[in-house]
Amino acid sequence: MTYASDRLESNLQQLAAQQSTSQQQATSSPHCASRFVFEPEAVMQFLKHRIVGQAQVLQQFEQLLYLVKADFNAPNKPLAVMLLLGSTGVGKTETVRLLSEAIHGHADAYCRIDMNTLAQEHYVAALSGAPPGYVGSKEATTLFDIEAIQGSYSKPGIVLFDELEKASQEVIRCLLNIFDNGRLTVASGVKTIDFRNCLIFMTSNVGAAILQEQWSKFLLRPQYWFRQRDGYEYHLVKQALRKRFDPEFLNRIDRTVYYNRISRHDLKNLILIEIEKLNQRLSKYNVTVQLHEAVLDYLADEYDQRYGARHVVRCIRTQIEPVIARFMLRFPDIQNISLQYRGGQVEAHENLD
Repeated sequence: MTYASDRLESNLQQLAAQQSTSQQQATSSPHCASRFVFEPEAVMQFLKHRIVGQAQVLQQFEQLLYLVKADFNAPNKPLAVMLLLGSTGVGKTETVRLLSEAIHGHADAYCRIDMNTLAQEHYVAALSGAPPGYVGSKEATTLFDIEAIQGSYSKPGIVLFDELEKASQEVIRCLLNIFDNGRLTVASGVKTIDFRNCLIFMTSNVGAAILQEQWSKFLLRPQYWFRQRDGYEYHLVKQALRKRFDPEFLNRIDRTVYYNRISRHDLKNLILIEIEKLNQRLSKYNVTVQLHEAVLDYLADEYDQRYGARHVVRCIRTQIEPVIARFMLRFPDIQNISLQYRGGQVEAHENLD
């Protein structure tokens, strides 16, 4: 036998011995040893710190993480298929970004497909590849980030189909085989993308137009007074969901969760989270910003519930950050800045506390 053959046979024997040892350890171990290294408790603690007003949604994510950690999923399906519903700015996409950061160490370690760019029928080729005979069929090029989708042995891949309802019906049907078999073979047949080690998330604003139209009418409806508003809105969203998507598509989704609108009760926590992010950006200048209670009340009064957290971020960017920028340029040596609300406007001062 050649030297290469000897090495190959030796490697195969070592691999078989390692597998046998691992099986024996797993059999003798009294607890379930997972191949995944993330800890559900730590991930949930991170999510709860950054996502406000969505206790029921986070409970669903917690159940999902424990299920994935236990690692007894069906071998021929994705680890999870989850649909995130709710109006704009309630934290759907942000939850997936934070989950990616908690599991992989950075927020962009997932594959994001913006479905609003796939509104035409022929854009299905962007996911399944160009069919044989068309330009690009041999290259089997798709929008999928295969490395982010497949993950690794110890960490699951994550893919997000954002704004699902804006894609064409043919593009949405392209996802059925992924949900069923955990695989997608490109149209040319030269490559197969494996989703079996992947968490699949989809976000949708379906029903948002109906909610916007009826927002001013809710106060006049008896359902608003005799039922919880969020429950009534979810009822409208479910009706819109059934009209937009086929039953065979909805039947392949493991979990469907609804994000409530951010209430005023949770608003100040959201503002403080955004200020914490701002302080992280200012840390390279050794500058720290602190808000007085009056500024928090002012931002809360400016909040428009129809636009969610994005409206809060926009208010901070247009009404808080310019004040900070002007103060920093005028007093570059001051590192502790206090924001106060006086005379109908936000003012910056040196924090002497």
